[in-house]
Amino acid sequence: MTQAQDKPRREAGILLHPTSLPGTYGMGDLGASARRFLDWLGMAGLGLWQVLPLNPTSNNCPYVCWSAFAGNPLLVDLVRLHEHGLLDATELAHDFNPASLVDFDAVRAFKEPRLDRAAERLLARPEHPLRAPLAAFREAEASWLEDSALFWLLSRKNGGKAWWDWEPALRDRDPAAITKARAEHAKEIEREIAILFFFEHQWSELRAYAHARGVRIVGDLPIYVDRNSVDVWAHRNLFHLDELGTPKTVSGVPPDYFSETGQLWGNPIYNWARMAEDDFAWWRARLRRILAHTDIARIDHFRAFAAYWEIPFGAPDARGGKWVTGPGLAFFQALERHGKMPLVAEDLGMIDEAVHELRRAAGLPGMRVLQFAFGGDADNTHLPHNHEPDNVVYPGTHDNDTTVGFWSAAPPHVRHHIQRYLRVSGQDIAWDFILAAFASTARTAIIPMQDVLARGSEARMNNPATTRDNWRFLLQGDVFRRETAMRLRELAELYGRVAEPTPTGAAR
Repeated sequence: MTQAQDKPRREAGILLHPTSLPGTYGMGDLGASARRFLDWLGMAGLGLWQVLPLNPTSNNCPYVCWSAFAGNPLLVDLVRLHEHGLLDATELAHDFNPASLVDFDAVRAFKEPRLDRAAERLLARPEHPLRAPLAAFREAEASWLEDSALFWLLSRKNGGKAWWDWEPALRDRDPAAITKARAEHAKEIEREIAILFFFEHQWSELRAYAHARGVRIVGDLPIYVDRNSVDVWAHRNLFHLDELGTPKTVSGVPPDYFSETGQLWGNPIYNWARMAEDDFAWWRARLRRILAHTDIARIDHFRAFAAYWEIPFGAPDARGGKWVTGPGLAFFQALERHGKMPLVAEDLGMIDEAVHELRRAAGLPGMRVLQFAFGGDADNTHLPHNHEPDNVVYPGTHDNDTTVGFWSAAPPHVRHHIQRYLRVSGQDIAWDFILAAFASTARTAIIPMQDVLARGSEARMNNPATTRDNWRFLLQGDVFRRETAMRLRELAELYGRVAEPTPTGAAR
């Protein structure tokens, strides 16, 4: 999963968001289970861990975040805070029972008060070993950190109201009102910054642990940001909004594989012309930020850089939208002028030749999904014989059903095509697809953890056409087993995808 001009090599990894790791406190975090997973990846000989966006979300969806620069405090490991002397042992006591889905409300109710206490204790102890890295974090990330902490605090002070419903002076960021708010809430802002630091510090430790085992992290960058975010509140001039902050048009996609009425995402549309005036400085800062957390960044909905679906604000669904030309190659040339970045293009959905041309001109790997390959003719680009070396191949992504679920619901002609093409019965369909992905000429293969475990539709991460139970998939028990790792390693060795050693522990 490298830029096309880098030295080619074959590699493989696992798609698993940290919230889905086995967790003591109702969901996965950056603690012991994450390290067990990385140990298991190393045993399997796999060198990539792909995650979904790591930003903080107020509605559970990792693609709807209130800051495109901050990390998600709900992922903080409370046990590690106890080891730092910031939580008492009694505060770790809990009544979470093993569950098949994450209960985000229960997790928030338990973790947020403890994060508050840990932050207050850290700030009350100038001699604490974490105070120096906290100060360094604050200085290095001041350009977004102060606004993010203030935004989240004001959101809570306003009972969760969106920023456009705040009092006009704060809504419009009147300098005097902002200065007053920072002075009045200085201690609480410091606490919010400390909480954001907890994620930063723990993720940095976990990433170093991954690198020491030859594992690089693949991040995910949503193309758009949420309207109710600090990013829009603090940079209204970079979006097509009216004087009250109301979007003129919003994002989405036309009717497609997932929905007959399209998808109405509702994010404000970028003012690309204004962004181009400073060589897309906000975007460059955003990309640098995700690459401070990960080693490679997948740009979600890449096709919007060629053309995006623009929907009138207030429309009931996405069918009334239209295609509008995106920033195109000029965007990626601007990035190149300021230093190369390891990126992957999510070129799925309604893709035309202009998208393919843009991806190739930008020198970015694209994606192929085996679940999209079958049931048609031999020209389907997702069929393994049509894969190209700079592709990244998946059995399915986080938006697809699991492979077992896909097979169960597939029409007879699709099943028959799979059986003929892969020369399989379908009785072990998840591993049939894993083998096909590893055998592909694509240099990178990424396998959802649900497929490794041959789980059914109950383990699906997201269904884009619905709003119920998405993002809640949770692993339970001892799932990182040696025999499963060895089965993956055998395929990695057979198809030349074993991770290269990193004796120094540095990222490759």
